[in-house]
Amino acid sequence: MRADFAGRLRGAWDSDVGWSFRRSPVAMGSAVVIVVIVLAALFAPLFAPQNPYDLTQLFLDKAELPPIWSADGERPYWLGTDPQGRDVLSAILYGSRLSILIGAASVIASMAIGVTVGLVAGYFGGGIDNLLMRVGDTVLSIPTLLVAILLSAVFRELLPPSLRGPFAGAILVAAISLTGWVQYARTVRASTMVERGKEYVQAARIIRVPSLRIMRKHILPNTLTPVLVAATLNLGLAILSEATLSFLGVGMPPTQPSLGTLIRIGNQYLFSGAWWLVVFPAVQLGLIVLSVNLLGDWLRDALNPRLR
Repeated sequence: MRADFAGRLRGAWDSDVGWSFRRSPVAMGSAVVIVVIVLAALFAPLFAPQNPYDLTQLFLDKAELPPIWSADGERPYWLGTDPQGRDVLSAILYGSRLSILIGAASVIASMAIGVTVGLVAGYFGGGIDNLLMRVGDTVLSIPTLLVAILLSAVFRELLPPSLRGPFAGAILVAAISLTGWVQYARTVRASTMVERGKEYVQAARIIRVPSLRIMRKHILPNTLTPVLVAATLNLGLAILSEATLSFLGVGMPPTQPSLGTLIRIGNQYLFSGAWWLVVFPAVQLGLIVLSVNLLGDWLRDALNPRLR
């Protein structure tokens, strides 16, 4: 099994996409940055000086310490502390984990909804196609951020106060994914309408292969390339949407801060001299979004047969 996995990995490295990756310093640099950030976030308990979600580890006498290179800086608070005595580096590592997790889950959920809708609309056509696409047009006619804020507020009002914190991440995933599926649906619908007219689909219909099997086994694999490119490009947008909602106060709570929550909290103390509370989380968010977008741009070009 290891030999088979190693062979597939070697084959991917020697493929056209692998060659394009090796020839692109921007793609390789972006991939390194993403891997480092993701690993640091996943193994945050090993690197973080404290658990920022554990209130017993916060000390008010260590509040608003500047970064370590400043005259008043203290170890092990390398990037300083906030007004509650929370270590900024620890908060960034744990917050990055939340932001990346919510962004990835939102993209997966949006992709699942969009691919399903696109397959059904493109394969059956007619009234089903018109109905599903008009629903998509309606979603697109409303600003994405406004829909996400409305859904997030509604979900929060339906839940009792004791459950709003634990379900805050799930609420964000639902709010972002319910507004991000239309692009996937349109992409898959267009590819499905092309594929359904080809000989292999017509042959499957003649021998009475069930429609669900045709869509899942035959059409879906031929529509995944543009979907994967769109998912990579939308990952940065989903992370940024989560940060925006958290910054506006309808995202993650201060007790479980994501990068957007940290920026919102730090923004309140920006003009009091505690610049590190907003600068470092903002830099981390910018690095994540920029690296994901650069990697998505490379993947779009690498999978485009016209550019080979």
